[in-house]
Amino acid sequence: QVQLVESRGGLAQPGGSLRLSCVVHGFTFSAYGMSWARQAPGKGLEWVSGITSNGGDSYYADFVKGRFTISRDNGKSTMYLQMNSLKPDDTALYYCVSGLYNDGGYWGQGTQVTVSS
Repeated sequence: QVQLVESRGGLAQPGGSLRLSCVVHGFTFSAYGMSWARQAPGKGLEWVSGITSNGGDSYYADFVKGRFTISRDNGKSTMYLQMNSLKPDDTALYYCVSGLYNDGGYWGQGTQVTVSS
């Protein structure tokens, strides 16, 4: 059974940092690109960032470039999203997704990130 389990998100102040993780069960993690998506209140889903299967290449949406860093540990079947310089506009439900561009078919349950003073 495939499961993508995100860590708990949390509350951060503007300018602060949070780190998300996603542990994958049920498929060969190291064989697939992975990505993060988010959905802000009242808005549609957005692709945030993707990373290739071996972690050698990573890609970012313009609105997080330079602030967020995606990474993975294939030995632990885990993907990470380090979020720095957070803005209130980053408030959203964040999802771990299989596939480089949220196109692999498997989604986590989502974790809430709130940026507020």
